[in-house]
Amino acid sequence: MNYNNAVFIKSAADKNNFIRDGLPQIVFAGRSNVGKSSVINRLLNRKNFARSSSVPGKTAHINYFLIDACMYFVDLPGYGYAKVSMAEKRRWARLMDSYFSEPGLITAGTLIVDARHTPTEDDVLMADWFKATGCPLIVVANKIDKVKKNRLEENLLRVSDTLKLQDHQIVIPFSAEKGDGRKELLAELEKYNTGAI
Repeated sequence: MNYNNAVFIKSAADKNNFIRDGLPQIVFAGRSNVGKSSVINRLLNRKNFARSSSVPGKTAHINYFLIDACMYFVDLPGYGYAKVSMAEKRRWARLMDSYFSEPGLITAGTLIVDARHTPTEDDVLMADWFKATGCPLIVVANKIDKVKKNRLEENLLRVSDTLKLQDHQIVIPFSAEKGDGRKELLAELEKYNTGAI
């Protein structure tokens, strides 16, 4: 599959705008400052395709990117940013609840966490949401370039334990900055490429 052939399709602010065309939807979730957009950009070999910003909370809607006319990368709003208003947090919560509660939308979940730290309560909640859908869950531990090599294995184990992952649920060490883990993550995502338009 040609991951360079990526097209932004739309932003969905409510459930009426969700895409329901039957193509696989690989969903990316993570805290506002975890580098979610940077991970997507690294996968697609694009610098500013998925909007990234020094200001957390920039992704306010569900953004759909069509990859090689075969599957969608779905970028969810970041969570856990304290400076966002309560009204905006409630809107995000309603949007997420609508998306996760509709059967058949999510093909696989990609949860991005910070390899330097123990996953937060919000990370655990998001992992539980993915698990509740019954879809496969892939955890990406980003920012491994900022972790000492002799601490990485311990940190990855802590991620797995905190999120209560099963043996078949993997943690992929990743660096959006340097590209480490890109091939491994793409190989995992390729399993869910089931067709083309």
